[in-house]
Amino acid sequence: MVPLKRRKVVPSHTGSTGTGLEAPNRFPQIVLFLLERKMGASRRAFLSQLGREKGFQVEEVFSDRVTHVVSENNSGDEVRVWLDSKTGGRGRTPAHLLDISWYTESMSAARPVEILDRHKLQEQQMNKAEVVTFSVPVYACQRRTTLDNHNTILTDALSLLADSAELSEDEGRGVAFRRATAVLKVLPKQVMDVTQLRRLPCLGEHSLRVIKDILEDGASTEVESTKQSERYKALKVLTGIFGVGVKTADRWIREGICDIQQLQTSGQTLNRAQRAGLEHYHNINQPVTRSEADAIGEIVDKAVASVLPGAQMTLIGGFRRGKLTGHDVDFLITHPEEGREVGLMPKVVSWLESKGFLLYEKTTRNSYLESKDGPSRPSSNMDRFERCFSIFKLSEEEKGGAQQTDSVSQNHSGESSHPVSGPEAGQKQWRAVRVDLVVSPISQFAFALLGWTGSKLFERELRRWAGHEKAMSLSSHALYDNNQRRYLRATSEEEIFAHLGLEFIPPSERNA
Repeated sequence: MVPLKRRKVVPSHTGSTGTGLEAPNRFPQIVLFLLERKMGASRRAFLSQLGREKGFQVEEVFSDRVTHVVSENNSGDEVRVWLDSKTGGRGRTPAHLLDISWYTESMSAARPVEILDRHKLQEQQMNKAEVVTFSVPVYACQRRTTLDNHNTILTDALSLLADSAELSEDEGRGVAFRRATAVLKVLPKQVMDVTQLRRLPCLGEHSLRVIKDILEDGASTEVESTKQSERYKALKVLTGIFGVGVKTADRWIREGICDIQQLQTSGQTLNRAQRAGLEHYHNINQPVTRSEADAIGEIVDKAVASVLPGAQMTLIGGFRRGKLTGHDVDFLITHPEEGREVGLMPKVVSWLESKGFLLYEKTTRNSYLESKDGPSRPSSNMDRFERCFSIFKLSEEEKGGAQQTDSVSQNHSGESSHPVSGPEAGQKQWRAVRVDLVVSPISQFAFALLGWTGSKLFERELRRWAGHEKAMSLSSHALYDNNQRRYLRATSEEEIFAHLGLEFIPPSERNA
């Protein structure tokens, strides 16, 4: 990637821009500095020139001469941390930290107006050490990450760059951004300056540069350009089709197919999964609510109980971690008697089909054999169980009156940017939902439950910890001790954490 060009700042000791439009300095006792952070370069330049035309001295670079610091949409604490980062905490404190409202009122009056309480930025008295630095463990599986995120602006930006890297099949860069995002998610407070992050792990130069841009300027040029990239937008749309991966989407883009409508008219040969994904595109890309997940769970539970009494079913994935919405719904099924689960999946699928609940399904058999495969694990950690990938038909009646999360008729009548014609068009009283069913033997249930609960990065970090720190191999099937050359059995997630020498972290705190 070509390095981003940083904006050049021309230092000035007089505030002159060289345009010859500045009025004589009418207020020599006042030296102003406008903070660009969250204000933006263009607005700052305009306001600075306006001030000079009114006879104010406005500095381009902060120095000890500044008496009034003016900012927009910043708290006093944020400005104070910014000042400390520029002076190392050793510079003279300006007399006034002011909101932009004082500046605009002064411009209107063509003189410095009286500083009132409403003009002053409010500061909380906090321990400086607490404000400036954070500390977190290296591995995400050592941290407690809830859904409370104090740095969403930063994590959303890094997540978008991770998405872009993964869509470009640059896994290493994607993982680096994901790890940086996970570190920011666990911080107990909002980051106000990049110096607070200097002791944290997993924050590489690239991530820190993006963070610094956002903290100082309110946005990252790289993130904004990625959002506007036609290739990125096309990859997001096409890989949003169930059954379409990055390679297929990339090939279509090279053939000039960049959106849903172009794909529909292209004459491309689609497989069964892709045809179903295209037909139900808008429903599948609408968030699934917890009430919808619970409604589907009741149906699946009824199917399981009908074909194998005593079998157990658990809601897994993001919903088990406490999320209120998700892109699909996952269920893990087992039976307390080893071996009774064999042959269960075809019966469950047959029951669901007979009741009209499945719009699409594809079942894969369990391909994991401990005696044959040994401690090695496949590159994809979660693909050896018997599984059913499905698109579920959930009606309003089955939802039990829960509020509908999307309007099918609106989605398919042209209000969406990617309308779909055909069977889904028009009024209907149901929606399509992605559902995965997984069947595990009871002996592997604890490992399957841990592996399928997520988050994806938390699981990756668990496996990294096992390999690098404990000389063990962890998968969703088993835990193998490479030094002792034996499997470590577990009947609960708590036992697995204990084997790994980790403090148990409940599902609600695995949202890395």
